[in-house]
Amino acid sequence: MRYEHTQIGYLTICALFGAAAFVAITGIVAPADRHGLLISAMIEVTLLICAIVFTKLTIKIDDKTLRALLGVGVIRKRVPMAETAGCEPIRIRWWYGWGIHLTPYGWLYNVSGLDAVAITLRNGRKFALGTEHP
Repeated sequence: MRYEHTQIGYLTICALFGAAAFVAITGIVAPADRHGLLISAMIEVTLLICAIVFTKLTIKIDDKTLRALLGVGVIRKRVPMAETAGCEPIRIRWWYGWGIHLTPYGWLYNVSGLDAVAITLRNGRKFALGTEHP
């Protein structure tokens, strides 16, 4: 068995791009001293890091391992298939948001939408992975 799917968080990309544009325009239009430009640059770098890390979720499953990679793979979850006890499709609440959050289903890794798969491990721990195709 082999499965691989990448989900793109288009709304997150648009929100981060909009915030970056707002900060850039504000920095250009508003007269700023050196301190203000430094703060604007730090905000821009933070938004860029968020765009790299939290706008893409790739799930890879083979016979031995389930892997979830956020963004370029800086944040990842790896579970041997032998440790999984079960899984079920779930619908998450909108207020759980996107990114990585602790929920009643355990840690949720999500970049878009409200659908996810809740995974239970043999040791009783749980986590959930957002997906377009539960």
